[in-house]
Amino acid sequence: MNEIDLTTKIEGLKKAIAEHKDFAGNYESDLAKCEQQLKDLGKIALPPIVFDDIYEAIDNAVCQYDFSDSDNYNIEYGIEYDGKVYAENIELSHNNDLVEAIVEKVAKIFTEMDCPEDEPTANEIAQKADEACN
Repeated sequence: MNEIDLTTKIEGLKKAIAEHKDFAGNYESDLAKCEQQLKDLGKIALPPIVFDDIYEAIDNAVCQYDFSDSDNYNIEYGIEYDGKVYAENIELSHNNDLVEAIVEKVAKIFTEMDCPEDEPTANEIAQKADEACN
């Protein structure tokens, strides 16, 4: 091969690689969408207004939580070489209170379904209907 043939072949290969990268990008995008759809398959679909209500409930719970109460934190102090004291570690110690506040606000939006095992089966309903008719 001569220089012109090799240059032409190199350009062609670069072009082919670029085209396949575009296809690969499309395939990766489709793959990501399908994987997300698979993850979402078992989820309960909620209308956007319910998501808005959930967001508002969480926002209200967090805003009403008293973050300024120093008893809610475990603080570890440190001392620098020049004698300055600083908070080395701050940890929220009563996070269960925050979780409970959020759950309480979110629970006000929904009602709990009856367990399917608590509901009578079709046979039990038919049997009670037969007994009522006789």
